[in-house]
Amino acid sequence: MPGFRAHLAGAGAFGLLYLGALVAVYAVDAAYDRFSLLELATWPAILFMICMMFALWPDVDTASLGQKVFYSLFLIVDVTLVATRHFQEAAYLGLFALIPVLSRHRGWTHSWWAMVMVPAPLFVMPLIMLPERPLSGLPFYGAAVTGYFSHLFLDRLAAGRRRYRR
Repeated sequence: MPGFRAHLAGAGAFGLLYLGALVAVYAVDAAYDRFSLLELATWPAILFMICMMFALWPDVDTASLGQKVFYSLFLIVDVTLVATRHFQEAAYLGLFALIPVLSRHRGWTHSWWAMVMVPAPLFVMPLIMLPERPLSGLPFYGAAVTGYFSHLFLDRLAAGRRRYRR
């Protein structure tokens, strides 16, 4: 199976295609005019990084770079939640962070339904928190699904090659 470098390279290619598609969509009705110069400069980089991170997510269930990245982020967020006295949120994050490491490798984290559900908070949270801009999370969700898809795609491609060689 591909290693983290191959997954990052694949996510880079898929991420650039995704950004190109977004540029085309936003150019149709000049939607980019609604954004500040700072947003136009930073959002593509943020979307690209989300794509790269979610290309590593499926391997969070085993000792990998993805596990180190995500559990470091979980720790930072959890410590911040505890420091700001959001104990219930910290407890839920800790509970949900345990789930991947309790499952087997290439289990549910390598499923198509997980590709849709795991990044869902990137769409749902802005929907709840910014009801006046209901689709504001959609580009971030799309970047995460694109990165996740690139991982699953490369794993299937590598699995097909192994079967062909036998």
